[in-house]
Parts: sequence; structure tokens; C-alpha cells
Amino acid sequence: MCYGAEGDLEETPKVAFEQHKIGNAATLAEKPTDHYSAMMNDATQQNEKTSSQIAAFDAIMATAYHEAGHAVMALSLGRSIQKVTVSPTRTAHGQSRLGVCELKKGRSKKSKDAVEDDTLILLAGMVAEARFTGSYCHQGASQDLRYVQSLLSNRAGNARQIERLQRRLLDKTEHLLLEPGHAKAIQQIANELVEKTTISGRAARHFYDQCVASK
Repeated sequence: MCYGAEGDLEETPKVAFEQHKIGNAATLAEKPTDHYSAMMNDATQQNEKTSSQIAAFDAIMATAYHEAGHAVMALSLGRSIQKVTVSPTRTAHGQSRLGVCELKKGRSKKSKDAVEDDTLILLAGMVAEARFTGSYCHQGASQDLRYVQSLLSNRAGNARQIERLQRRLLDKTEHLLLEPGHAKAIQQIANELVEKTTISGRAARHFYDQCVASK
């Protein structure tokens, strides 16, 4: 997802001055039209600066929701988290990531279907991000979706079957993250990520438990 403000500013008109002598002093009076043009130009610059700041904040918040989605789904399925961050980084294969939800090995409860669990965790980032942006960002979730395709290829015989299975699990992800406790936990963790950039797995677990208990 790309954010940015477009458009060039017009060149500020040269300001003309008229000199008026009063006794031994001199004052410079700016022409009203030039003064108005300068004010309008300053307002335009300020508006573009504000728009750029809003776009930057929205980008960070979208990433925070994405990583919070991974975290909440993982915790709900009994996985433990090492850390969650919205600090840009690179994977071991040199791929750039805007954020990371790093899971620990092992589980706090036995999984009925490990492949389905991993798929739900992968899809949860895109689903949670859409709660903030209003639509799926397939480009931002491209790596997650490639992993999903790889996982499901072992369960389905052809592309159509893989697509159907992915659709079913995407619907399940939507349903699970709509639960009040999960939705609240995503929001809490996302806000904490925007404020602190990185939070520990213990902090993520604290927010999750607190929100689920108060649903």
C-alpha cells in the first residue's frame, strides 16, 4: 500500500515594497495582493505537510493492526510470542518487512490441526489490517499469502481446491477476529505498537488476556 501526497506548489510571487519616509524613519509596506498570495502559499504548504503526516501515521497504524492480528490469532490458538514490532526489518532471506510478529517454538495447548492454525495466523494480519484501512491489502500481505498457498497445496489437489480452502479459512479468520475480546485486543496491541514500536510477547499476552477476560 502506497501513501503519499502529490502536487507541486506554485512559485511564490515576488513581494514588492513601497518605501514611505516619515521624518527620519522608513517603513516597508507590503502590497495587499502580495500579502494574500504569501498567506495562501503558506496555507498550502501547511496543508500538504499535514496531509503527509496523516499518511505516515496511517501507514504505521495499518502495519500495527496487521502485526496485532497475527499476534492475537496466535495467542488464541495457544502459541507463544517472542515479540511484536512495527520497526522495518529484513528476513533471513533478505526480504524487507514493515513489521514482524515473532513466535516462540512450542504451544501452550495441543493443536487439532497445525496446518490450519498456521494458515489462520498468516491470514489474520491481512484481515486485521483491513479493519483499519477498509479493504484487504494483498500486496502488503503477499509474503503471508505465498506461505498460505504453500501450506494448502499439501491439502488440495488443484488450484481451484486450494482457492476454495483458502476462502473457507479466510472466512473463519474473519469470524474469529470479530469476537469482541479479539477485536479489542487487536486495537489495544496496535495502539501500543504505534506508541512504543516494539512490545514483548509478555506484554502482548497481557493485553490479550485482559481484553478477552473483559469481553
